[in-house]
Amino acid sequence: MAAVAGPLCTWLVAACLSAACDAEEYKQKHCCPAGSGAGGGVMLGHRRRLGARRRGLARSGMAMAVALQAERTVIEKKKPDIKQRRVVVTGMGVVTPLGHDPDVFYNNLLDGVSGISEIERFDCSNFPTRIAGEIKSFSTDGWVAPKLAKRMDKFMLYLITAGKKALENGGLTEELRNELDKTRCGVLIGSAMGGMKVFNDAIEALRVSYKKMNPFCVPFATTNMGSAILAMDLGWMGPNYSISTACATSNFCILNAANHIRRGEADVMLCGGSDAPLIPIGLGGFVACRALSQRNSDPTKASRPWDTGRDGFVMGEGAGVLVLEELEHAKERGATIYAEFLGGSFTCDAYHMTEPHPEGRGITLCIEKALADAGVAREEINYVNAHATSTQAGDLKEYEAIVRCFRQNPQLRVNSTKSMTGHLIGAAGGIEAVASVQAIRTGWVHPNLNLENPEDIVDVGVLVGSQKERCEVKVALSNSFGFGGHNSSILFAPFK
Repeated sequence: MAAVAGPLCTWLVAACLSAACDAEEYKQKHCCPAGSGAGGGVMLGHRRRLGARRRGLARSGMAMAVALQAERTVIEKKKPDIKQRRVVVTGMGVVTPLGHDPDVFYNNLLDGVSGISEIERFDCSNFPTRIAGEIKSFSTDGWVAPKLAKRMDKFMLYLITAGKKALENGGLTEELRNELDKTRCGVLIGSAMGGMKVFNDAIEALRVSYKKMNPFCVPFATTNMGSAILAMDLGWMGPNYSISTACATSNFCILNAANHIRRGEADVMLCGGSDAPLIPIGLGGFVACRALSQRNSDPTKASRPWDTGRDGFVMGEGAGVLVLEELEHAKERGATIYAEFLGGSFTCDAYHMTEPHPEGRGITLCIEKALADAGVAREEINYVNAHATSTQAGDLKEYEAIVRCFRQNPQLRVNSTKSMTGHLIGAAGGIEAVASVQAIRTGWVHPNLNLENPEDIVDVGVLVGSQKERCEVKVALSNSFGFGGHNSSILFAPFK
């Protein structure tokens, strides 16, 4: 910068003098009009001198500008050319209604097992919706310190457990983690709802006295604290924060984590989402939105994307986490590479708080931008894990956008994981990313449950049927959309 200061200051001085000359010219013009006796001669001479001075300043200014440009060129040349780094998936961790292991989870999906049942955690007999993708059995033993486990909200317990399971799945043992450069390892696991139970309990305690409140109620309610606690546990000092974009949260976190690696800011990132909204205030809030299915008599039939009998989505809970790693870093440690992360995109509908744009503009734009970011042709996409939540408007607008983007691709297969898990809110994209990677690994895509009477505009030849299907995935697209008009699309492919 010191090299630039001299020419820059000179150029600024020249510019100021030029401005001063303009002011002087204005003064002379109005005080001594041309042709008024001696004043006219004075003015003529002044104009000649002024012209010469301005020409000189102009030449000086040009010279300074050229000098400044040369200095900038020298500075720019000093910047190293950063080749875009490839990002791969080397670990997966889940906590879901269909199991807490990536293989168990995906095998249940392939077998068409539904994780939706009657809610047992609290009495919801007075609610019009009494079903959910509720996790019936869950333990933090060996994953979270008992003292913390007693105080933390479930969204944090799910997050930390899924995160550590992802590390284990990726072969990142404690011994190996100790050899990593921890300043280049980060955690970016988000939550849409945060610590709802902790915050609700604090409100109830406050009814008695503030002295009864949990001293950790504020930090344990915030959406960032899960990532923060996990980073503290691991000692990872790289990028660490949380993104909360409703039901699009996980995809936002995954793409941002990948971008940290792409830009050379990190080598390893834990990323995904976690939510635990199955408490009375969570259920009641979505009931008040009139968003939930009321098919209480037959829970496993309640989530039915693209079916004419759908009457709203089914709430779920859990966490989905990926280990993303820079390719050369993964190779050096001999990691198993499950898939390659190609890229993605975000857009906003800028239309309505809960409804999708009637023409699906934001969704279409998001998919197209994701393809551009990944450098993938639309013909290469042959599997879409859709957001499809079993809502009237959302399912169809996404389907129309998919057809618009990929036209008549006879190889395209589309399914919805939510037909079996329910909607895990901020964690939905996390477990669906795992499902997409598992489809690549296994060569099988899971069925669409409950698609008995498809909407008229839906081509059943595009949607996966009631049984799993063989599919050698070339490129997988996973969509997640959230309240507020948040759209996100991410892409995975077999590693080659």
